[in-house]
Amino acid sequence: MLPLDWIVLGLFCVALIGVILWAMRSKDNTSADYFLAGRDATWLAIGASIFASNIGSEHLVGLAGAGASSGMAMAHWEMHGWLILMLGWLFVPLYERAGVFTMPEFLEKRYNKQSRSFLSVISLVSYVLTKVAVTVYAGGVVFKAVFGIDTIWGIDFFWISAIGLVVLTGIYTTLGGMKAILWTSVIQAPVLLIGSIAVLAAGLIKIGGWDEMMHICRAVPVNEFGDSMTSLIRSPHDPEYPWTGVILGSAIIGFWYWCTDQYIVQRVLSGRNQKHSRRGAIFGAYLKLTPVFIFLIPGMIAFALNQKGLLSLETSDAAFATMVKELLPIGFKGLVVGGLLAALMSSLASLFNSSATLFTIDFYQKIKPDAPEKELVRVGRIATVVVVILGVLWIPVMRNLGKVLYAYLQDVQSLLAPGIAAVFALGILSKRTTSAAGLTGLVSGFFLGMLRLVLKIFSGALDPDSIIYKVFVAPNWLHYEIALFFLVILIIVVVSFFTTKPDPLSIKGLYIGSGTPEQRAVTRASWNVWDLVHTAIIISVIIAFYIYFW
Repeated sequence: MLPLDWIVLGLFCVALIGVILWAMRSKDNTSADYFLAGRDATWLAIGASIFASNIGSEHLVGLAGAGASSGMAMAHWEMHGWLILMLGWLFVPLYERAGVFTMPEFLEKRYNKQSRSFLSVISLVSYVLTKVAVTVYAGGVVFKAVFGIDTIWGIDFFWISAIGLVVLTGIYTTLGGMKAILWTSVIQAPVLLIGSIAVLAAGLIKIGGWDEMMHICRAVPVNEFGDSMTSLIRSPHDPEYPWTGVILGSAIIGFWYWCTDQYIVQRVLSGRNQKHSRRGAIFGAYLKLTPVFIFLIPGMIAFALNQKGLLSLETSDAAFATMVKELLPIGFKGLVVGGLLAALMSSLASLFNSSATLFTIDFYQKIKPDAPEKELVRVGRIATVVVVILGVLWIPVMRNLGKVLYAYLQDVQSLLAPGIAAVFALGILSKRTTSAAGLTGLVSGFFLGMLRLVLKIFSGALDPDSIIYKVFVAPNWLHYEIALFFLVILIIVVVSFFTTKPDPLSIKGLYIGSGTPEQRAVTRASWNVWDLVHTAIIISVIIAFYIYFW
């Protein structure tokens, strides 16, 4: 990077520090202040935080890399704005009525204590071992490639950038809590968007325009069934992304992630009321329409440039970083690096805060129910520091196992999602779903998901003709996920039939249609025609996208 790029990056960092200090002006006297920003967040901060939290390593490395290697296949996951709308319209009223801090806490109210504890453990372990680890690993890889620095003082720059990312993010998350996360997202999101749009524009100019990029990618087959890189809907026999799996399979993962995962939902729980929480979700849904254009399509452009000999692309995962390094004019590179830094820091900050919230509310407060609010805040800060330390300690494992572990960890969400999604879905849709059924669904979904993961790791030792291999290893990952989702639903329905129905009063307001007249009136007063108009616009854009790339 040239001096002007460093100046731009420095100005961004100064602005970020200023926002953090401003957000920390008010003291966190209660757990609601620290974990949920005092439940006073506006729609702007909520929507920006949803977007900034979502944009992490899976986009900077994975999505751009997928665009360079397989084209439009991963776009289904980026067209999930409609699921964020579901969060705003369907779940926000239920979560507000429940008055919860965490998703496991909601499961306790709807089902039982055991369900809460089980989901808390699953979430905490998966955050530390997957999301934190993958984000940190990708951060080290991306910054080493973008800066073009191999070593400083004899130390591999990967270690400097990865550990620096964790420590810096950990400091402001620990001190500022959710307020710092929300308000830094307000400047991180636009910087990320502007920088990434610059990459898109530079790539299109270099390749000769949209039509040229589409022409090159359309000519590249991705399977033997006639699909090309530009095909969004692919043959049912495609080994990775068959349309029979990707439509519903991506939606199951999306439902779990956008509507029930603490990592995302904590943002809307911070809203000052249903109106701001819902509009924050609508704003977040608008922003969610952009990753296809600012990450996936630049990956396709990088592939096309490589085909024409205009760009040297060593690996598909290096697509975005290579374009930043080689195509951007002076000054813009610093802005994009700031955007990359913002994306990774925002993702990590959200992970740290969500992990601390889960530990403090779902474990510590259960052990010490009379703990004063200031003690809960102190424990939350300590928990954040512990998660930061665990993230640093996990870096050598990620470094040594590299892309092999990265690939397996990306598979984990497709195996965690079905059970959790099924339990939440039936919990809010039917008052007949019992406590025993909810817990049974969670445990069975997790067990069958992890069984496939373990068997895949050791698949080389299995007989391909064995029933275990054919049932748990051989199926396409999306087909397995869909089958697991419906199997868990069947288990929940059957167990509910043979177990005691829940007391309707104990779950009042926790499933659709059970709100009191007063609660329904509050929800109705929280939206107007403009919320419907913007919802319709988002859905129309998604439909148009599918029609164009069909």
